[in-house]
Amino acid sequence: MKIAFAGKGGAGKTSLAAWLGDYLARSGENVWLVDADTALSLGQASGLDPSLLPTPLAEREDIIRTYIGQGYMSLNPEVSGLPETLSVPLPLGGPAFAGRTAGDKKLLVMGTVAGAASGCACAANALLKSVLAHLILEERAWVLVDMEAGVEHLGRGTVADVDALVVVSEPSLRSLHTAAEVARLAEGLGLARQALALNRSEAGDALPDIAGLPGHVLRIPVLPGLRKRQLSSGSVLGLPEDALINALCAELLRALATESSPPAQA
Repeated sequence: MKIAFAGKGGAGKTSLAAWLGDYLARSGENVWLVDADTALSLGQASGLDPSLLPTPLAEREDIIRTYIGQGYMSLNPEVSGLPETLSVPLPLGGPAFAGRTAGDKKLLVMGTVAGAASGCACAANALLKSVLAHLILEERAWVLVDMEAGVEHLGRGTVADVDALVVVSEPSLRSLHTAAEVARLAEGLGLARQALALNRSEAGDALPDIAGLPGHVLRIPVLPGLRKRQLSSGSVLGLPEDALINALCAELLRALATESSPPAQA
């Protein structure tokens, strides 16, 4: 299953991607977490020490030259071994669930063309898209892609081949309008399997009438443990609300109508 997370900046999509990745790994699934966001914070959100974060692929000029070349560029390079070489393992936020053996959880930091090394941005962009396409089309593990904030990446068709999209929003008019635009563009790419994750929202919050929002709404309440943690750590794992987060992840997987049964809850 390949799932992309998109939405307005600061809405919480990176946290949700980190939670779902950890939930799946603790359930025994092998998971790739792909940081394709400008903020590059998925690793820290997933509990990785900042000193262990890999250099973003977009900044690896040596690798870009090796796979894309100079002058006459190969825009469809063979990258099957590259993700494994560049990835780093991620720690689990807790023990494996009862009766399960934890799966592997890996991080690949893509970076952005804007942050790429000097030279032709087309080369960096071609390699990034080739690696992402390989993970989405070839890897049999779960792939969770934390996309760049906003809607521009969808206009480029970056996630056209994923199985499902989680549109993350805050309960605000501006954030929801962005969410609706993200959902509309994804629908135009044929990505109809969508869910809206409404962060920092209570059950009684009524949504405004905005056309295009995904039908299923996952409400994530304010988490006091997360608010306290953010003052001292970038990790969103191992919170006091872990049981609630596990239940939300299970609900999200059901909403996305995965072909296999959702992993068992803790």
